[in-house]
Amino acid sequence: MTKRIEIKPYRSEWRTDFQDIARTLMPLLPEHASIHHIGSTAVPGLAAKDIVDIQITVDDLDRVQTALFAASGFRHIPNRIDHTPEGRSLAVEDLTKLLFKFDHPASHVHVRERGRFNQRYALLCRDYLRAHPDASAAYGKVKFELAHRFPGDSKSYYVVKDLVFDILMAGATDWAATMNGRNRKLTMTTNRG
Repeated sequence: MTKRIEIKPYRSEWRTDFQDIARTLMPLLPEHASIHHIGSTAVPGLAAKDIVDIQITVDDLDRVQTALFAASGFRHIPNRIDHTPEGRSLAVEDLTKLLFKFDHPASHVHVRERGRFNQRYALLCRDYLRAHPDASAAYGKVKFELAHRFPGDSKSYYVVKDLVFDILMAGATDWAATMNGRNRKLTMTTNRG
């Protein structure tokens, strides 16, 4: 049975949840790893599923010790590949990740290699929505509507949501190009090493 998709109004506690989980993750990470709060829960005011998304950036996925994560309560979900945006052709290495789930608080930990498409994409998504409240609000309404129309059908929910997000990200890519390399503020960037 598919779990019901529920979208919640923004909760400021998501930031605190991220910080607590990040402290738990720090001792598990290889050198030069960084931790970022990503996804909808990282965008103030944006509605989201009540699951905190976290990205760990590493130099090499093979250096991540999954047994350390398991010993700390993070369940490894094997063989994960990220969504390929419509109209793109990407190498599998640019979409590969390690995924861990944690229950209390509910979170998904995405481990991606530095410089890969999926690693940069997650940060661009977050930063674009933070900088564009109108786009963020519209995206939140789309998610509420999809959850209402497909409450128990996650496949249909994600097919449509991913396409809507691909449209958003076309604008985000242009926006990033106009940033001309300026540093963008990242929420709680934590480096190890």
